[in-house]
Amino acid sequence: MVLAGLVVNLYIGALSTVLILFHQEEFRGLMIWAAGSLAQNSWSDTLHLLPRLVVAAIIAGLMVRPLGLLELDESGARSLGISVRKLRLLSLGLSVFITASAVSLVGIVGFVGLAAPVIVKLVGARTLAQRLLWAPVFGGLLLLTTDLFLLQYSAQLPSMVPTGAMTGLLGAPLLLWLIPRLSLKGTAPNTSKATLQLTSKPTSRMFLWLLVLLLVSSIVALFVTQSTGGWIFNGTGQWASIVNWRLPRVLAAAGAGVLLALAGTTIQRMTGNPMASPEVLGISSGTAIGLIVTIYFSSDVTVPLLVLAGSMSAVITLAVLILLNRRTGFQSERLLLTGIAITALFDPLRSIFLANGDPRIQQVIAWMSGSTYYVDFSTGLSALLLAVMVVALTPLVARWLDLLPLGRNVALGLGLSVDKVRLILLALVAILTAFATLIVGPLSFAGLLAPHVARMLGFSRALPHLVGSAMVGALLMISADWLGRQVLFPQEIPAGLVAALLGGAYFIWGLRRY
Repeated sequence: MVLAGLVVNLYIGALSTVLILFHQEEFRGLMIWAAGSLAQNSWSDTLHLLPRLVVAAIIAGLMVRPLGLLELDESGARSLGISVRKLRLLSLGLSVFITASAVSLVGIVGFVGLAAPVIVKLVGARTLAQRLLWAPVFGGLLLLTTDLFLLQYSAQLPSMVPTGAMTGLLGAPLLLWLIPRLSLKGTAPNTSKATLQLTSKPTSRMFLWLLVLLLVSSIVALFVTQSTGGWIFNGTGQWASIVNWRLPRVLAAAGAGVLLALAGTTIQRMTGNPMASPEVLGISSGTAIGLIVTIYFSSDVTVPLLVLAGSMSAVITLAVLILLNRRTGFQSERLLLTGIAITALFDPLRSIFLANGDPRIQQVIAWMSGSTYYVDFSTGLSALLLAVMVVALTPLVARWLDLLPLGRNVALGLGLSVDKVRLILLALVAILTAFATLIVGPLSFAGLLAPHVARMLGFSRALPHLVGSAMVGALLMISADWLGRQVLFPQEIPAGLVAALLGGAYFIWGLRRY
């Protein structure tokens, strides 16, 4: 349930980014609220919140005993006549009511609800009644202390830092610290069903069909568009404008789709986790942190500098993922929670940028959303050539990706140096993700969706799976870029956001079977 909530948060974040792109001036005040500002003009908000707090406290007090029984043993709670389903639903409803009451007044204040119960438990509040009493007190003190600290040192800060964003920056590392200590019922990933299941053997005809679809989608993206008079087909008479404006976007979208698909396929086969991808595991967001810091603090931003910064931050993100999940055998739930916690580190930074109205925010928002609008021909061609080169090199790693899903012991028995191979593959994933994130932003879900579609088409062995995923990824991003230009014509939805809306919906649907 927690994982689904975190993913829904990412998905709704993509929708909110679409609205912000189209209505930046109208949403400027809302951006400050969304970052979690505690600035108040009177006692009205406090008086509005007080009766709701009293009602919530009374209901929570009445639920102490049944929740305490549930905390000890679920089967024991059922034997005592407690409806576990109804109790959980009531608890969730109370939590939603409290959260909505607070957020509607002061904005999004992250991680206080996570940090306060954990810290009071660590300092001695063992029973549920004690935690219900002291966690709100400590949470209020924590938020008040953070707000007073920011007020005291606001002059020394380079820009306004909202209280809610600061709690997010402090709370995300806490979540990363807690994940290895969580008691989850899942086990290490079972690769026999996720990556080694043999479906119908792909034939050259399937590759041919994918190639035809790629050509058709590219032709449509280049020549079919809307105008004030309706749909039109631009012929060769407008070839100069097509080459200058549309061709770079098609090349960049295709290249980014291939890179993300290859990165996603590699991660899924390495971990045996069918829900893993650069976006979901936080690698894209980790890359984004490095890029945003570079854009904000560097006076001379160049593409090589951005690639270097993105690659380094992607490698650091991968290192964190490995360190936090190695002992648990890359358990699926922990791996995904770690990735989404890393993504949560990115949200406060974005909130700080949006709330301050920095002149560079337009460039950051456009890049974050995955817009190919600013791509020139050389960048688009470079992305595609890099993608083609990486696809040509896939036979070199195909054997590794065939053996890794069999398990560490089997791979070692077959002569594979598992640790060295994983390190090489993870470095490759970091580089691919950094290049792709430069083009389509930190969240597109192409790395999640493309490997699944390729597997559904019958590409189960490593080499055809990699090539098939690359073709599907290119098809997905080209289609997303074209749809983004047409759905709200003359306005555009960036390709990264369109792909995120499609891929995020698939991810939420996939969690029902996960």
